[in-house]
Amino acid sequence: MGSWFDNAIIATGRLPLFCYFVTLIVAFIATRINVRLIRAKVGWFRNVSVGEMHIHHVVFGVVLMLVGGVAGLIVSSTASQAGYAIAACVFGIGSALVLDEFALILHLHDVYWEEEGRTSVDAVFIAVAVTGLLLIGLRPLTWDYGTPVNPTALIVANLVLAVVTLLKGKIWTGMAGLFVPPMLVVGALRLARPGSPWARWFFAQRSPRKMARAIHREERWRRPVIRAKIAFQEFLSGRHDLPSTRRGRRHT
Repeated sequence: MGSWFDNAIIATGRLPLFCYFVTLIVAFIATRINVRLIRAKVGWFRNVSVGEMHIHHVVFGVVLMLVGGVAGLIVSSTASQAGYAIAACVFGIGSALVLDEFALILHLHDVYWEEEGRTSVDAVFIAVAVTGLLLIGLRPLTWDYGTPVNPTALIVANLVLAVVTLLKGKIWTGMAGLFVPPMLVVGALRLARPGSPWARWFFAQRSPRKMARAIHREERWRRPVIRAKIAFQEFLSGRHDLPSTRRGRRHT
C-alpha cells in the first residue's frame, strides 16, 4: 500500500489533489452528522447564531476556500508539495461546507431539508466523482483516438456533445463524458429525458410519440435508479422531508 501511494500519488504530484479529495469527503460526512444531530436536538449540538441571525455553514466554507486558495497561491513560489497539500486540505473542507448548502445558494432560500435540498448532495457527489477521475489520471476533453485529429477541433466537438448531452438531462453522462468522450456520443444520440430542455424545445409539442417513449423509458428504467439514489442519499445525509416552500413562490 505504501509503495502504491508513493508511486501513484506522491511521485505523480497528486498529493494535493488526494488531500483535497479525502478532506472533501470527510468534511461532508462530518457536516451531515453534525446537522442531523442538530436537527434531532441531541446534546449540545446547536446552530451557530449571532443574536437572532443564523449563520449558515456555507459562510465558514467561503472563508476556508479563500484561505486555502490564497495559501495555495502563496506556496506556489516554493513549489512545496507538502505546502500545497495543507492548502488543499483547507480548500477541501471549505468546499464541503459550501457544496453542502449549494441548494441554498441556487435558490437563495433555505431549502436544506426540503426536496430541493437534495441538489446539495448531488453537487457533492459530482464534485467527488470529478475529483476521483482526476485523481486516477483522467483529464477532461482529452482522448487519444489514435488518429491525427486536430486537438482544437476535438475539444470543440467534445464541448458541443457535452452541451447536447446536458441539455438532454443526462447530467452524470455529461460530466463523466468530459473525461471519457465516447460517453458523450452515446448521451448525445440517445433520447432526451422528458423534463429536459431538449425535450421541451424539440419534441414536447412536435412529436408526441417521442415524448411518450421518453416518459416510458423514464418510468421503466430511470425512476428505480433515482429511488435507489435517493435512498442512499437519505442514509448518508438525512431525509429531505420538509414541505417545499419554493412551490408557488415568485422571485421578486
